[in-house]
Amino acid sequence: MSNPVCWFEIYVDDVERAKAFYQDVFNAVLEHIETPDGSNIEMWAFGSDMESYGATGTIVKMPGMAAGGNSVIVYFSCEDCLNEEQKVVAAGGKVIQPKMSIGEHGRISLVSDTEGNIIGLHSTQ
Repeated sequence: MSNPVCWFEIYVDDVERAKAFYQDVFNAVLEHIETPDGSNIEMWAFGSDMESYGATGTIVKMPGMAAGGNSVIVYFSCEDCLNEEQKVVAAGGKVIQPKMSIGEHGRISLVSDTEGNIIGLHSTQ
């Protein structure tokens, strides 16, 4: 079975602060997505290359959807979770669960972004 995950949205309260956090921690460039209906939704997408591994998604500011209060955790691939943990703290986030082993599946860390969203970091080392 192929990976069914194709999209994610991380809800934020302060778009500029959240953009800076994700761009600093993951060396990513977020691109603005225009909403076709002119709604109050502001979306900034992580780069996507249909030929490369990984799902894509956006940070989103939408009326009625507050940041934080996670029930779903999105994991970001890393070379070594410890490096991104340090970047998270430098970018204004917090380490919730420091790097730990998940056996043969690698290592994970849980961190919070500047908006209070908990995200996961995953690496094989």
